[in-house]
Amino acid sequence: MDEPPTMDVMLDLDHGTAPLRIADPALRPIAERVIAGQRLSLEDGAVLYDTPDVHAVCRLADLLRRRLHGRLTYFNINRHVNYSNVCALSCSFCAFHRKRGQDGAYEMTLEQVRDAAVAAAEAGATELHVVGGLHPWFKFDHYTSMLSTIRDAVPNLHLKAFTAVEIVHLQRISKRGKDGLEGTKSVLQDLKDAGLGSLPGGGAEVFDDRAHDTAWKGKIRGEQWLDVHRAAHELGLNSNATMLYGHVEGRRERLVHMDLLRRQQDHTLADWADVQGIATRPDGCGDRDGVLLTGPDDSYPGERLPMPGQAGLSTGYFQTIIPLPFFPDESGLENLPGPTGLENLRTLAVSRLMLDNIPHAKAFWIMQTLGMSQLMLDAGADDLDGTVVWYDITHVGGSSTHQETTAADLQHAAIEAGFIPIERDTLYRRVHRDGAKWSIDEEASPESTADSTEVAAS
Repeated sequence: MDEPPTMDVMLDLDHGTAPLRIADPALRPIAERVIAGQRLSLEDGAVLYDTPDVHAVCRLADLLRRRLHGRLTYFNINRHVNYSNVCALSCSFCAFHRKRGQDGAYEMTLEQVRDAAVAAAEAGATELHVVGGLHPWFKFDHYTSMLSTIRDAVPNLHLKAFTAVEIVHLQRISKRGKDGLEGTKSVLQDLKDAGLGSLPGGGAEVFDDRAHDTAWKGKIRGEQWLDVHRAAHELGLNSNATMLYGHVEGRRERLVHMDLLRRQQDHTLADWADVQGIATRPDGCGDRDGVLLTGPDDSYPGERLPMPGQAGLSTGYFQTIIPLPFFPDESGLENLPGPTGLENLRTLAVSRLMLDNIPHAKAFWIMQTLGMSQLMLDAGADDLDGTVVWYDITHVGGSSTHQETTAADLQHAAIEAGFIPIERDTLYRRVHRDGAKWSIDEEASPESTADSTEVAAS
């Protein structure tokens, strides 16, 4: 049988143009829209998922990644604290949870959490990522005390803490569960006053009721997750967004998940875009025009999005999309195969192409492996996450990845893949480092280092 004819389109890269050969004719109009800086539809996303020409999909995602970040690749020095795996829920996809008294259950004391934070700071970490199960006996003040204990011991350590699922749990145990969005904001304000710096993106899973009722029925639904992050953004807190895939959901559900994130980010950034004179597109979501950061002529590439409260941006926003592959081992869904490496690569690329208003896309090496994450840097990812040291949720779930790496390893991985590693803090500000000592340059943007390949050892 004759091979289908191929077509060439020209990609405008950061150092000129390069040809992209497209083997699938269905991709041609999508490629033209990407190059023109137009928003892709759910139908376009379905084509990106179904086409056999995965190489072209990755090249298109790489185009948007380079428009936003050039050859820069971000990483940070961080530590994870999973303060307890005791959880009131028993989600079938989760191998992390235990009941109190069950073999393997644990609860860290405030002193143990403080000691972990001090050890992280002494090792040079800029961020502590704090999450855990929905503990049925901890009171609300235990969580504010946890944050304030860390803040008082290591005030310069950024606290990225508590998923939206945990926030809703805290709203309930603090008797603010019936207060809607205002109750959520009240809880978040108390946590912010105690030291909370931003929200992680966990707990989103996939925004689909069928998948929810099959695999995590007791957990919050997608609209509640979005409401928590909307409240956080209104309080000036940035956050991330995740998508857990490769379990009971399908590709269509993933695309709807991306679209819902995109719609919320449109609302978040629209007023700022108006103030800054950034062109919006009528192909946006809902009743607001789209705010696309990935067009060929945009004056605000992703690494220069202002901090909340600066340059007319009064709210926080989604900083990063983090696609997370499902690990079935030891879960209630261990009969499922989980996603393949090719599906992981494609899903990262599709996420970058669809989420045109979220500045960063992360290849979370702890779940993707560092080798796969290197490939993802050419498929839309601009962030490798950090040194981590311990990520109990994945480790318990059977991941075979190492739970620790070094800054030097992350730098080497980026350089070997042809990119320039940049150490960042949680809010994507450039970190200047001298061993375990570090500082933030509030003025300089990361792209000012784009012409240099020298990276200080840390």
